[in-house]
Amino acid sequence: MRADLRSARAVCAGLAVLLAAGCAAMPSDGPPERVEIPQGSGAENLQVRVFPVPPHKGEDPRDLLAGFLAASSADEAKDYETALKYLTASAGKRWNPQAGVAVLSATPHRDQTVAAAETTTITVSGSKVAELDEDHSYRVVSDEAYRQQFTFVKESEGPDKGEWRIDRLPDGLIVDQTNFRNSYRAVHRYFYVSSDPSADGATPPVMVPDPIYLRRRTDPLTAAAKALAAGPSQWLAPAVYSAFEGVHIEGAVTVNDSRAAAVRVDVSDFGGRQSTCKQMATQLFHTLADQQGKAQLDRVDLSGGKGGCSVSAAEAADSAPGRLAGSAGASPYYQLDTGQLLLLQGEGPGRPVAGPLGQSGAQPRIGEVAVRRDGSGAAALGADGRSLYVTGFGDGDKLGDPVVSSRGTQPGQGLASPSWDGRHNLWVVDRDPAAPQLYLVRDRKSVAAQVDGLADRTVQDARISSDGTRIALVLKDGAGRRSLQIGLVVHEGTAGSPRVRVTGLRPVAPLLTDVASVSWADADQLLVLGKEQGKLQLLNYVGTDGSQAADSPLQGGESMTTVSASESRTGESVPPVIAYSTDHRIFRLQGNQWREIALQGHPAASFGYPG
Repeated sequence: MRADLRSARAVCAGLAVLLAAGCAAMPSDGPPERVEIPQGSGAENLQVRVFPVPPHKGEDPRDLLAGFLAASSADEAKDYETALKYLTASAGKRWNPQAGVAVLSATPHRDQTVAAAETTTITVSGSKVAELDEDHSYRVVSDEAYRQQFTFVKESEGPDKGEWRIDRLPDGLIVDQTNFRNSYRAVHRYFYVSSDPSADGATPPVMVPDPIYLRRRTDPLTAAAKALAAGPSQWLAPAVYSAFEGVHIEGAVTVNDSRAAAVRVDVSDFGGRQSTCKQMATQLFHTLADQQGKAQLDRVDLSGGKGGCSVSAAEAADSAPGRLAGSAGASPYYQLDTGQLLLLQGEGPGRPVAGPLGQSGAQPRIGEVAVRRDGSGAAALGADGRSLYVTGFGDGDKLGDPVVSSRGTQPGQGLASPSWDGRHNLWVVDRDPAAPQLYLVRDRKSVAAQVDGLADRTVQDARISSDGTRIALVLKDGAGRRSLQIGLVVHEGTAGSPRVRVTGLRPVAPLLTDVASVSWADADQLLVLGKEQGKLQLLNYVGTDGSQAADSPLQGGESMTTVSASESRTGESVPPVIAYSTDHRIFRLQGNQWREIALQGHPAASFGYPG
């Protein structure tokens, strides 16, 4: 990493207290020097403003390459202006820095091979842990080998005659994890759920987050708005739509003292297009509030050449991400106690739900329950895992006949993981090794879901997001390893002949070789209970793009078998994580401490939040 010591005061302002003593001793003049940021504990949390430095006269290829890599990831008003000074004129015209970003686990190795006096090649290698594509979407990889070549030549003419310059190089950028965290920030764009052609009635207008990463030192609001207008990522696009089709942001986004954001777009006239204007403004509100802070934005004012519209925070809440997750209220969750389903709120004793699942000793015996997001009913698995029932919580409701049956007879086979989205669509896994299948159940009718890209793996568990667009799948391979993937749900067909497909599987926690349980913890976040090879079991928050959502995992005991979190939010209130153990006890996470929940009567058979 490089910094110009003649800008020592600016560097000191960025480092603040961390390097206060060192800055006091920095020289105020002299040639630029390289400043190394330590890679030790806490380095990933540094957010240091880095000033690019042009190449020195007489610099050798190895130092030139180090300077180029630093300059290409530094903070600069004009993108890559300094980095281009390390390239020959022809290379500068060919190089595409927007092609993506390779994120390496550490500073890359550099091996030099001298081919001739006027040319040399340096091979850059390392372990790639993630990458950004050209659309800024993040993809996590599992220590993938990375290797690229840089060719250097001596300039034969011009002001740099006799100086080494880079003549051939890969497109895109190369950064290590520390510099990535320092230089990039997460941005969530929001798009509407596409209509479901196989469902009766209109699809609720709810937002889906689409995470990307942008350079940290840009104008965050304007950059986020422009990224929103550019449209969804290729991965999410089949399940969402945007009101910004063909529309671009003009100028900068500003926020006034009344906490109203002003945004201008290249629409000549909004007359007669108020519905579209409102949809755009709503997308902007959620996207800008994610950057500004929800408590810091009250309104978005959108304007074009003529006319415009405004959307308030209250109006935008009608389509907020997670709106279909159900009401957080007093954090209601459900416990199955010897076949009787109980509703619990806070610390008080549970009360039986209405309907057949609330009756003590009901038949058939129930082994696992998933409650609808709105709390109006539930899906229940028979204790033998061979039958799935769907019923309501009304006094007149009946359990009825099974809606899905399995032929799996051994432990670990049969039906598992019933999971509801916010539109009353139910998902369930059949782990019968002779006929493994993922099912969608709607109106008591089951549809076999096509899952693309499974190869030799089978689905063991499934958790659907409240908006119904993304599904977390625990997959088991031939060696017995249980990994976590997330897939995109695409609905097709008609109401009379529905079809559903899960596509675009991608890993979200590739280092975990044994995933025990997964739960949605927010509209863009998963809570995963699992372990790495040879390590203890831990709780990890991960983003839907695979990025780490917390600096460090939470402590999770080896006795934990299942975790449950909630997408529901009441203001800033987040329902606590609850966990189930092998000895049938339930624990609530308060801060970083687990506290056992006192149960009434028999040990719990299962538990969970709605969904």
